[in-house]
Parts: sequence; C-alpha cells; structure tokens
Amino acid sequence: MKQEQFIERYQSLWNDFEAWLDYQQTSKAERQRMALQEPQIDFPATYRQLCHHLALAQSRMYSPLLIEQLNQLVIRGHNRLYGSQLHFLHHIVAFYLRDLPRLVRREIKPLMLACLLFFGSFFAIMIAIQYQPELVYSVIDGEQVAGMEAMYDPAERESRLGREREADSDVLMFGYYIRNNTGIGFQVFAGGLLYGLGALFFLLYNGLVIGAVAGHLTQIGYIETFWGFVAGHSAFELTAIVLSGAAGFKLAQALIMPGRKSRLLALFDNSQDAIKIVYGSATLFIMAAFVEAFWSSQVWIPLMIKYAVGITLWVLLIAYFTLAGRNPVAERRSLSGVEGKS
Repeated sequence: MKQEQFIERYQSLWNDFEAWLDYQQTSKAERQRMALQEPQIDFPATYRQLCHHLALAQSRMYSPLLIEQLNQLVIRGHNRLYGSQLHFLHHIVAFYLRDLPRLVRREIKPLMLACLLFFGSFFAIMIAIQYQPELVYSVIDGEQVAGMEAMYDPAERESRLGREREADSDVLMFGYYIRNNTGIGFQVFAGGLLYGLGALFFLLYNGLVIGAVAGHLTQIGYIETFWGFVAGHSAFELTAIVLSGAAGFKLAQALIMPGRKSRLLALFDNSQDAIKIVYGSATLFIMAAFVEAFWSSQVWIPLMIKYAVGITLWVLLIAYFTLAGRNPVAERRSLSGVEGKS
C-alpha cells in the first residue's frame, strides 16, 4: 500500500485518538467552559492498532515525518495507559493507608454500636456458659456441639486443627473460609437495609453462636486446641464482622434519619461511605481466611507463638485504625462538618 493510501485510510482514526488524548489532558473546568465533548473511542484497541500502524510505517520505510507523527501518538498513548495504571495503584494505596482508617474513625457511632452488639453478646454467652454449661444448647443444637468437639478434641488431632480434612487441602480451605466469612459479612451489611434490624439480628446471632462455641470448648477443657487455632485470625475476622455491621448501620441511618434529604438521596450518599467500609471488611475477611488456612491450622507451631502472633495482630490492627492516616486538622474539620449536617 502506498503512503498516500495508508494515510487516507487511517488519518481519521489518528485524529480521533489525538483528540481523545487532548481531551483527557484538559481540566474539568476548562471542559465545562469550552463545552467540550469527549471523543468516543475504544482506547486500548485503538492504541494497539496505532502501534501496528507505526510498525507498518517503519517496515515500509514511509516518510520520516509520518513515522515521527505516529511515534509521538504511540508515546502519548503509552504514557496515558501506564500513567492511568499508576494513578489507580496510587488510589488503592491511599485508600488503605489513609482514607479507610480515617473513614472508620469518622463513623465511630455506628462502629461502637456494632461492637457493643457483637462483642457484648459474644462475651456474655461465653462467660455464662462457664457457670451454666447447658446454655450452649440454647444457641446451637447437639449435633453441632458434637461436631465442634470432634474438630478440637486434643486426643483426635493429627496434622491439622479446626476441621477434619486432608493434609494437602490448605488452598481449598482458603477458598472455603473466604466464602464462609464473606457470606457472614454480607448478611450483616445487607441487613442494614431492613432499617437496621437485619444488621442488629445478625450481629447478635453471630456473637452468640461464636461466643457459645468458644465458651463450651473452653468449659470442657479444649483450650489449647481451640484458642490456639483461633488466636491468629481472630483479629481480622471479628473486626471484619464489626465493620460490616457499621456499614449496615450507615445504610439504616439514611432510612431512619434522612434529615432534609429524601430517603433515596440519603441512602445514596450514605452508601458511598458504607461501601468503602465494606471494602475494608472484605479485605480483612480475605486476610483472616489466609491466616486460618495456612497458619492457624498448623499443629507444629508452638502454642505460645500462636498466642503471641494473635496478640500482635490485634495490637497492630487497633493501631492501624487508630493512628493510620492521621491528620488532626483535616479530621477535626471533617467531624465538625458531619456534626453541622446532623
């Protein structure tokens, strides 16, 4: 194909690509002032096609001017493509190191409510079972109790703790734990849409069930096997449940106390923060599943090391949500803004 035919066939594509790049480099205010419309192109596909055009122009020894024009477009496209990826990674890092802990501190009221419901029911039933062991059967049935006893029986443990399974199934159990844990978190979160009653129920229910299991196994003397198993992942898993509850109560707040907004608008606004909290909760559930599958179940690790790691993870997690991303001036303004709206 001659150079003139090549240019005639693809010039409009190159122009559209250049116009799209120019649009992306224009500020939002300038776009509004000039009433600019974004050119509609498939950026990845067009970029690949442009790279192919440059290679063709070079192999056919078209004019240096055309090759330089295509080369500049390819360079700009490359910078846009990989610059966007770096920008995305920057947002991810900023979210976890700054935005998430700030958001959790700002939503302290729904967080404290979720903590009270979950940990209150957890410790209440666990302590009560030490004095009245039969209370466990008011929360979980006899078959489940027997299954839990079999899992953590010190006389029956072989190569794994916490669940009867093959020694090489850690990866499968990792997937199982993710599905199970995130399922609990989703129930708690989505329960907020029932004016908070669903979130309240699932927080109490999970607190009672987990507390009943912990209390019963402690009462019958399975302390090393049970607490040695849960110590490592408890910080991530239990905190994730509480965060899911806080996110659910954030949704409920919009339905119960929408203020001057319509309930739909208040729900939309509150859901922006609630979803971000759920991102943090989901991350903790995945971390808990990883620790549970590959660390907690190992019997060769000394018990004191498991306890030490568990305590360290609790301290680090509390420090993360308490201290990470602190900007006292910005947080005071944010809090005052929230109080002013309320």
